[in-house]
Amino acid sequence: MTSPKSVLITGCSSGMGRSSALALHRLGHRVYATARRPEALAALAAEGITTLALDVTDEASMAAAVRHVEEAHGSVDILVNNAAYGLHVPVEAATAQEIRDQFETNVFGLVRMTQLVLPGMRRAGRGRIVNISSMAGRFSPPGGAFYHASKHAVEAISDSLRLEAAPFGIEVTVVQPGPTITEFGSTAVATMGAEADPADPYGRFRAELADMYARRTFRRRNGAVPAETATKVIVRAATARRPRARYAIGALARTVMLAKRALPDSAFDAVMRRNFPLPAPRSTAAAAAR
Repeated sequence: MTSPKSVLITGCSSGMGRSSALALHRLGHRVYATARRPEALAALAAEGITTLALDVTDEASMAAAVRHVEEAHGSVDILVNNAAYGLHVPVEAATAQEIRDQFETNVFGLVRMTQLVLPGMRRAGRGRIVNISSMAGRFSPPGGAFYHASKHAVEAISDSLRLEAAPFGIEVTVVQPGPTITEFGSTAVATMGAEADPADPYGRFRAELADMYARRTFRRRNGAVPAETATKVIVRAATARRPRARYAIGALARTVMLAKRALPDSAFDAVMRRNFPLPAPRSTAAAAAR
């Protein structure tokens, strides 16, 4: 391999963040795995990985983590912006705080981490930023407006940043996983408020959406990929000599994103209607319940 790099990864308490930290460490890189709760990183620390507390909604903890790496190595060579979660709730039903929280983690935290590492990367004349987006950054199904909007934002920010950072020797690449078999699915289901409330016009829809995500979406037979597959792509994005602008993970992700580009909106909406539950007017829902 090439010389070891200093790698700072957010959101390593589980899933792709944890497995990517371990994989990059085993390749000989100097990995700094971070999470809001340092105790969640005990298994990584036992492997010899340096672990740090880092909350992407807290300025002081973000700055402290970047400073820690820069004091040891001069700059962060590779930043993997992985921390994120999925809010799934109807647009009408979402509270302002829920929407702010979604963007604080998935967008503003990613932006601030990027801003903090860029000066050191510019001084070093090199660096790489890997933004974990999603196939969600290319389409929006019912119930997923704000999570998907946050990933659309990551895509747009990454496109601008790739052009802005290149003259300084800094590379920017995006990873677009489809459904991945990690804890993400259960976290998403927990945001849906799946208890069907007869007074809630979206109650049945929420329950059906939660059931779909819990029973079908994050299953290998339905196109979800193992965490190990996603990890290999993230490692490639972080270490390739000439990284691509984007890496899609999984046949389902590539197929859906291609369909979104190729089909007119009316046809793509028809695909969404066939594959996702939709709210039903109260009279229709009542008749279906009888």
